[in-house]
Parts: sequence; structure tokens; C-alpha cells
Amino acid sequence: MTTPAFDDRDGLIWYNGEMVNWRDAKFHVLTHALHYASSVFEGQKAYDGKIFKLHEHSERLIASGKILGFDVPYTADELDAAANEVVAANGLTDAYVRPLAWRGSEMMGIATKGTKIHVAIAAWEWPSYFGLEAKMKGLRLEIAKWKRPAPDTEPTASKAAGLYMVGSLCKETATENGYDDALMLDYRGQVAEATGANIFFYKDGELHTPTPDCFLDGITRRTAMELAKKRGLKVIERAIMPEEMANFEQ
Repeated sequence: MTTPAFDDRDGLIWYNGEMVNWRDAKFHVLTHALHYASSVFEGQKAYDGKIFKLHEHSERLIASGKILGFDVPYTADELDAAANEVVAANGLTDAYVRPLAWRGSEMMGIATKGTKIHVAIAAWEWPSYFGLEAKMKGLRLEIAKWKRPAPDTEPTASKAAGLYMVGSLCKETATENGYDDALMLDYRGQVAEATGANIFFYKDGELHTPTPDCFLDGITRRTAMELAKKRGLKVIERAIMPEEMANFEQ
């Protein structure tokens, strides 16, 4: 079955405080965010109609905007309500939810003064990022050419759209080479993360994960660490070099 294009679907999208028809959720080609990556977003899942860690995601969207120098014009509670409304309005129970905030088309140029901040939230069925076969057999990763940048060169603590350009390049190259995804190193040559997910390693009852000092400290990552500790696993955040990976059990 062919996946329908994302600009040509039935449904509703929450757009600047109103529910609009999916096909009408548009903006101008001279939108600042389209040219200068002045946008932030979230990616969250709904299970049985309940969005996982919803409030934390809404708070992070606002925090990411502040890092990029703008205020999201809604509170976290308002974003929570809007996300729930979108899921319900589209008749979804298990869904992927995508909030997005961006600078508009009021002016064009690197400077941002005078741009209006827009917010939209969409939701659709997306069962899994990877197929069932890949998840059952395990994912094959290649070490990416591009690296995660130093925190004093990019706003690495934000979930900013511009930071995903490199991940997109790495993912595309990896799949062209027959891999499922790419493993990204950081600017020091240490293991960082996959192109869209944090990574963990296991050995001798201990869970090892890279210190998130130049990439996003994921909400799911923190949840996994909490659950591991509750199960009696020791969780260690540290620098991990690529040559260490062969010594881990998982």
C-alpha cells in the first residue's frame, strides 16, 4: 500500500489555536523557518489514546523555543489540551503526535525581529519507526560520516529542526548502504546517538549510555534510565568510544 503524501490527507490539524482541515494547514514559501531553520518541534506517541509524557514534551517545546530566542505563545497546559484535542478529533488511539513552532513570513533575512511565532500540532498513525522484522532481528547501524557538534557551536540542548539536517544526511546514506540507521559520533569522536534516538549498551547488569552534553537528552532516554534503575540495573552515563562497543553484550 502506498503511503499518502503528508500534504494530501484527510483529518484535522491544530493550527494557531484552531482546528483546520488537514489540506488547509499551510504557510508561505517565504516563511523565515523554511529558509533559516528557526523552528522547534516535538515527536511523541499516543498509546490507547493517552500521549506518553505529554506535559514534559510540551515544556520542552517551550524551552527549545527560548533557546532559539522566541516565546511559544501558548502555555504547556494549553499545548497539552491541544494535543489531546488533535488525537481525539482524528479518531486516533495509537498515534504519532507532532507539535511544531516556527517563525513566520513577516520579514525575510537572517535577523528575526518582527516575525510572528506560529504553532501547529498534527497526529497520524505511525506504528513504528522501524519495521517489525528489523526490530526482531536487531538494527544494523553504520558509523556516520557527519558528527554531532560541540555545544558552543550549535544549540544542542534544543529540539531544533536545523539540528536534524545532519541526521537526515546520515540516515539517507546509511539506508543507501543497506543499513537501518546510522550511529553518530560527537565532535570528539565519542559515541553520541543514532540519527533520531538515544543509545544504550548493556553488560554485566549495567546499562551504559553516552553523556548528553552535545546532543538531546531525550525524554524517552530519561524514562528508560528510571525504569532500568527500578529493575535493579546500574545506569552509567559516561564517554563511550567506538572501539568499546565490541565488548558490550547488547
